[in-house]
This record gives sequence, C-alpha cells and structure tokens, in this order.
Amino acid sequence: MISNSINLRNISIDDYSFVLSWSKDDSFCSANGWEKNRNPDEIYSWWAKLVTKTQENFIRMGIEINKKLIGYIDLACIKDNTAELGIAIGESSMWGKGIGSKSALCMIEYGSKNLGITIYNAETHESNTRSRRMLEKIGFKEISRVGTEEYLGMNDQLIQYQLKV
Repeated sequence: MISNSINLRNISIDDYSFVLSWSKDDSFCSANGWEKNRNPDEIYSWWAKLVTKTQENFIRMGIEINKKLIGYIDLACIKDNTAELGIAIGESSMWGKGIGSKSALCMIEYGSKNLGITIYNAETHESNTRSRRMLEKIGFKEISRVGTEEYLGMNDQLIQYQLKV
C-alpha cells in the first residue's frame, strides 16, 4: 500500500541516479520547467550543490517509496509562521496515485510541529488540474489569480492557494 510506504527524508548525493532518470522523462521536464536533454555532468553539479549547500528559509526533502526516491517536496520562503509548499513527483508513472497529497500532508505536519508554521502558500498553473485537485483535496483554498507563466509550452494563468492550520 502506497500510503504506508511514503517516507520523507533528507536528500543526498547518492540520489543522483534517480534525479538523472527524471531528467530523461519529457513529461516530468515539461511539467516542472526542467530543460530537456541536459548534460548529466551539469545535472550532477546542480544536484551536488543543492544537497551540500544549506539555504536559509528553504528545506527540500526527498519523497521515498520502498527505498526509492520518487520526488521531492519543499518548504520555501519560510518566514515567521509562513512557508510556501512545493512538490515534484519525478517518477511520472506515479502521478495521479495520491502520493503528492500524502507527501504534502507529511510535510505540513513536519513544518507545523518543527517550525511552527501555521500558514502554507502554494502556486500552480490553471491547466495543471492534478496539482489543483491535490491542493484542494488537502484543504488549500484559492486566494488569487495573479501572473502568468509558461507551462507545457503555453502561457498559463498562475493560481495562488493558501492553507491555514
């Protein structure tokens, strides 16, 4: 059962092989704004920097299922009791299985217990129906529609969400 096997954990340089495989998945790259056909050395360098450099007001954790890294989840722009939640499931074959919402709830619990976060913000594209459904399913409410950005090759409306716990 997927829900019992989801684990959030620190990312490491040993996760590079998973990240490299995501970089070869055109669906994942398109959905997450990753450049396609990137040089593996460039990806390794980016990942190594991300793993070793601590960033103020930012936490990235790996989403692991059955000891395999299948994505990552972030708390960004952490300030006082507020943070922005971001998530990417790198294994596109795992999309639509509820992993994102279960992982988000785990990260929200972590942020609330360990960092005192009570307000979570999130943003997604209007045409990203999976992301929108996930956010709404776990209690996020749409608060605005400000800005546009390229998503899947088209200019798309951005939607801002918020959850107060």
